[in-house]
Amino acid sequence: MSKPFASTGETRVKQQTLEVLADGVYAVTAEGDPNFGAVEGEDFLVCFEALATPTVARRTLAMVREHTDKPVRHLVLSHYHAARVLGASAFEPDVIIAHAQTKALIEERGKQDWDSEQGRFPVLFEDPDSVPGLTRPDVTFTDGLSIDLGGDRGELQLLFLGRGHTSGDIVAWLPRHKVLFAGDLVETQAALYTGDAYHREWATETLDRVAALGAEVLVGGRGVIARGRDEVSAAIAQTRGFLTTLINTVQSVHARGGDLREAFEAAHGALEPQYGSWPIFEHCLPFDVARLWEELSGGEHPSVWTAERDRQVWAQLQH
Repeated sequence: MSKPFASTGETRVKQQTLEVLADGVYAVTAEGDPNFGAVEGEDFLVCFEALATPTVARRTLAMVREHTDKPVRHLVLSHYHAARVLGASAFEPDVIIAHAQTKALIEERGKQDWDSEQGRFPVLFEDPDSVPGLTRPDVTFTDGLSIDLGGDRGELQLLFLGRGHTSGDIVAWLPRHKVLFAGDLVETQAALYTGDAYHREWATETLDRVAALGAEVLVGGRGVIARGRDEVSAAIAQTRGFLTTLINTVQSVHARGGDLREAFEAAHGALEPQYGSWPIFEHCLPFDVARLWEELSGGEHPSVWTAERDRQVWAQLQH
């Protein structure tokens, strides 16, 4: 039997859990669905990720509101994917911040990505009619941007550490608490989506820079929160291991003149024993292999995923 397309067979809304990571520092996890972060300033709130729809975002923000009623001054987008950005209007932020490349990707392919992601993972897009349109940042940067949290709270550093999950991923780093919101550059016990990735750069220098921060608490894009140096190192190593295994297996097939279907089967066989039981593994892998194959074939800039292309790749590989 063919497998349900992407995550269309997933109908259960995951249970969200708020965790207090430090004084005024919060994370909301959701059993392998997208994570969310919030950091209190002296008289304002910074939120990291906007989630898929305003309805989902309001429910998530309500959990933070049990701890603080400070207004959202800054809403930070780690990257451009629809499930991370389309809930922005619920926060009523003063300013939306993203990397300059994220803004460029939204303009280039934001609507196609919206249609693609909603088609792949409809359960994330609760009440899709609540989305007023594409989310666009007000402020962009290329290397880094610091937010003074006021009082004795220190600063929140927004950093571009290199291309990885997309060409514009940023992390949010709290040096005082050594807490890192890593976005989808790191997953903790969840499979990776690499359909718009720069695999070799991500697996090497980008993750090296993530590790060099020395985080003691890491909130990945999906999965559990890593606490302590050992768990943080393990999360980074798991992400690197997934990428390295994917690269090595697909590259081997590509080098010997095999085809995309062979590459998918080789990657599935190599990755499934360790990662197959983790969230969205089967969903992501066809798109991961297709992008890596494109990259190995000289495609520097990822092709746009459309709802039609999604179905074609799924039919070719995952059945």
